[in-house]
Amino acid sequence: MTDIVKASVTTMGSSDDEVRLDWPDAFVIVVYFCFVLLVGLWSSRRNQHGTLSSYFLASRDMHWIPVGASLFASNIGSGHFIGLAGAGAASGIAVAGFELGSVYTLMMLGWLFVPVYMSSEVYTMPEYLSKRFGGKRIRIYLSFLALVLYIFTKISADLYAGALFMQLAMNKSSDEWLYISILILLGIAAIFTIVGGLAAVVWTDFIQIILMVVGAFILMGTSLNAVGGYQALVDAYPEARASVQSVDSFNNSCGNPPDDYMSLFRSIVPGKSEYPWTGMVIGVRLNAIWYWCTDQVIVQRTLASKSMCHAKGGCVLAAYLKFLPLWLLVIPGMAARVLYPDRVACATPDACRAICGNPSGCSNIAYAELVLNLLPTGLSGLMLAVMMAALMTSLTSIFNSASTIFTIDVWMLFRTRFSRQRTKPTETELLVVGKVFVMVLVVISVLWIPVIQTSGNSQLFHYIQRISSFLAPPICAVFVLAVFWGRTNEPGAFWGLMFGLFVGMVRFVLEFAYTVPTCGSGLPDVRPELIKILVGNIHYTHFSIILWILSGIVTVSISLMTTPIPPECLYRLTFWTRKDSRVRKSHKCTYDESDINKYMESAEVMSGSSVEEFSIENPPPVGSKWKRMINVLCGIYAADPEAKEAGLSQSTPEQLAKAAADFLYEPPFWNRFINWNCFICLVLCTVIVIYYA
Repeated sequence: MTDIVKASVTTMGSSDDEVRLDWPDAFVIVVYFCFVLLVGLWSSRRNQHGTLSSYFLASRDMHWIPVGASLFASNIGSGHFIGLAGAGAASGIAVAGFELGSVYTLMMLGWLFVPVYMSSEVYTMPEYLSKRFGGKRIRIYLSFLALVLYIFTKISADLYAGALFMQLAMNKSSDEWLYISILILLGIAAIFTIVGGLAAVVWTDFIQIILMVVGAFILMGTSLNAVGGYQALVDAYPEARASVQSVDSFNNSCGNPPDDYMSLFRSIVPGKSEYPWTGMVIGVRLNAIWYWCTDQVIVQRTLASKSMCHAKGGCVLAAYLKFLPLWLLVIPGMAARVLYPDRVACATPDACRAICGNPSGCSNIAYAELVLNLLPTGLSGLMLAVMMAALMTSLTSIFNSASTIFTIDVWMLFRTRFSRQRTKPTETELLVVGKVFVMVLVVISVLWIPVIQTSGNSQLFHYIQRISSFLAPPICAVFVLAVFWGRTNEPGAFWGLMFGLFVGMVRFVLEFAYTVPTCGSGLPDVRPELIKILVGNIHYTHFSIILWILSGIVTVSISLMTTPIPPECLYRLTFWTRKDSRVRKSHKCTYDESDINKYMESAEVMSGSSVEEFSIENPPPVGSKWKRMINVLCGIYAADPEAKEAGLSQSTPEQLAKAAADFLYEPPFWNRFINWNCFICLVLCTVIVIYYA
């Protein structure tokens, strides 16, 4: 062990009252936040959002570079910094299989799913299913399920990760300090989303991803240097064990690293590994299709692209960036175990509870320990800014996408169908509703903080993946069938989702109602034998496969037993009809989906009255001062007169259908260039997977 390692180990025992960040670190953090806030305000003014299309889809004018950077940044939140490094510290590189496998799924997004979404002219994923199947119940169900998932998995996991890092950085354990810090982060993230819409989110993502990657590269080099290089890390990792260890009921030591720590594909024997190769190859891919190809947070970035070439180019760029987590997060997490085995690899419940408050283990603190112990003053502040950047990018993406879903899929339907007046809302109303809903999400997130503090898992990344495995496979099955099998109809899709939800919730209850005792606690495993078989012997990645197959069988069976959807209602709604320029007929007994597109494509209210468009230079001629102030604060600016005139021009249904199909056109040169890059990226990923198999 080098002198750097020894010095680092010595610093672990700092006083509880000593703050681990100096004033230069705080200065770097403040400068960072000011800079990113200015970028968000600049992008907001640059892309004035007087219409829904500009607020929710950045006027569909985004370049492939910010699209790709935003895809990566939206995925890599603080939960990934904490979770991937922690999983690497606990069991080696196998967790990188989630990241490398995403390369294949991103290509599926760009080449199979986005063309359908683009040609169908949708703005949310529930809206696509509503157009595809007709009716309202699938759309409403998926809208509320998405909002629930955002609040209780994505936001909660990121807030827990950010809170954990801040507690370690400041040596503060009081709830008051934790609430103040999280409220500040939530407030800034909400400001970016409320003021700037998707354009501000995408451009701040672009700036922050640069900071995240640069800072992570610095820490990777520093940590590898501290352990003596890559080969020294590989040799030292299996010997990195806590000096005090407990044993389980079979007299096996707790917390030891697995023998196959440098392998991506591991045993499928129940209880033998956290990463069975069958589940990693198939089950994880099914969850990944849900996440990358059907989740609003991710898909919304590609829908903001100015053309199909830019959408595919953004997917390829994001795929190249997905090579980085293995080296920037997982490998440093392994180095943290070698450098600080008594903290990161603590192996007794009492010791782990004293170090991080979690008796199950403290691998989640791996990345934070490297930042606080290895980096010099100033760089520690930079990396803390990186962690905050990861949290901010994730939160801003979720806030914007959730407000899109609520406005388009819930509020629009409520106002046009269920309100007493049944009047169609003005565009200004929809913009304000979307931004107010962001503030509602902030309030709910803050109220969820006490639960976050008590729900820490020894490996945060596995907590996130388990929750996804209970709810994602039915959604994946329905979307795949909707895109690729025209015979799928609304009854089949709805009951497939309901059946999958029921089975997933049963597994969820059994998983968390009957928990396995912490290793070394001395408590017996009192779970019933049936639970040990159904839950303990069926890994959550294998459960994903089973749930996907069952949901697909129910969907296909009921679809075949019920009336099919007429072909003329499916133009540009499936992969096989994506380029069909014929006019699509609406489903019977459903409200006209073109209403939503009229909101997006014109600056006129559907009832015929003019949209209220305000700016600082052009305040509203009528209305109260409060109303004017609210609109200015919400950033509802005047639209360009020429754009407004163009938007008001009348187009025939035939012209609109042809324009939707023509949007998929790709210039031959750029089509070949992007396809070759896709091929190269897939080959490189396959080589890495085979090398570490």
